[in-house]
Amino acid sequence: MKKLWKNCHIATMQNGQYSSIEHAAMVTSGQHIHWIGTFDDLPADAYSETIDLNGAWVTPGLIDCHTHSVFGGNRSVEFEKRLQGVSYAEIAASGGGIASTVRATREASEEQLLASALKRIRCLLKDGVTTIEIKSGYGLDYANERKMLRVIRQIADTLPMTVRSTCLAAHALPPEYKDQSDAYIEHICNEMLPKLHQEGLVDAVDAFCEYLAFSPAQVERLFKTAQSLNLPIKLHAEQLSALGGSSLAARYQALSADHLEFMTEDDVKAMAAAGTVAVLLPGAFYFLRETKYPPLDSLHQHGVRIALSSDLNPGTSPALSLRLMMNMGSTLFRLTPEQTLAGVTTHAAHALGLQETHGTLETGKVADFIAWEIEHPSEIVYWLGGDLPKRIIQHGNEILI
Repeated sequence: MKKLWKNCHIATMQNGQYSSIEHAAMVTSGQHIHWIGTFDDLPADAYSETIDLNGAWVTPGLIDCHTHSVFGGNRSVEFEKRLQGVSYAEIAASGGGIASTVRATREASEEQLLASALKRIRCLLKDGVTTIEIKSGYGLDYANERKMLRVIRQIADTLPMTVRSTCLAAHALPPEYKDQSDAYIEHICNEMLPKLHQEGLVDAVDAFCEYLAFSPAQVERLFKTAQSLNLPIKLHAEQLSALGGSSLAARYQALSADHLEFMTEDDVKAMAAAGTVAVLLPGAFYFLRETKYPPLDSLHQHGVRIALSSDLNPGTSPALSLRLMMNMGSTLFRLTPEQTLAGVTTHAAHALGLQETHGTLETGKVADFIAWEIEHPSEIVYWLGGDLPKRIIQHGNEILI
């Protein structure tokens, strides 16, 4: 059954640009886009339903390509400590940071984790997010990583969103493996990851490559295991120091390397050659009051795709609005609204390996789109917070929130 969506303007976001169609129309068939173009060129056909969008601007559904949105507890007390001058590294060294969230997550049941995550993710859905990536990484043993990944699959069954599940068991060193990081990586590679993959719980593999987490050599061991399981990889890299993690990710054809404040020119060139997406996380940059900027000029110069994401997590980016992150991408990182919108649509789709089906509005792609009551697409980035009036369509069906 075909639906006609008419009386709108469309920013298709092809080639990372608005690629606007004025006085547009779109035909969906089931979950996919059947036709798109100007209303004057609309082919004669029979439609089961005609929807008047009242002059709205239509964009692809937003894609939040880096989140840690399943976790127990919160870290608001640490937020207060940071405002008093305590660094993230100092908090982590004293048993806070990721370790405190690990304790709370291990203590929570699947039902509790699902209920709390749904509250947060519904905020993103209301913001226009129709695709989301969610990482594990607060369990740090087989049973609790499995618990988190099972919750992520349940979120996909509960909400009208496309949900990608990433195993981030190499997020931090669990207490059981104190001072035994090599042994923990071997445990992930030999035991945890193969079992979790066999259960169908993993879409991609990630790691935290930092001096307070795991070394490039340890991450490479994990990458080789992921590669042997035909799992795509992603990487937290160069957030706090320059370890060459983004170049390592590029050598293994990673979908993305994320954060990247300390990446070098050589890292940028390696990512450009590999087609690895740079995922920038302005929420964490803002929340941690960072002053070291990612090498934005170099990323632009070498043609690296730049995606943006909320990095929703309890410690460094408790962000419940991807649109607010878009504004931060423009105000902090000097991305234009067009570049920012590309960062949460087409480039974010590449960061998840979903570019063939998501991220732009084209014939044959999934019919995920937002009809915004605005006068120009730049308003999506311009307005600070709030709930912009919109209609959210996922897989060809309007979502009522």
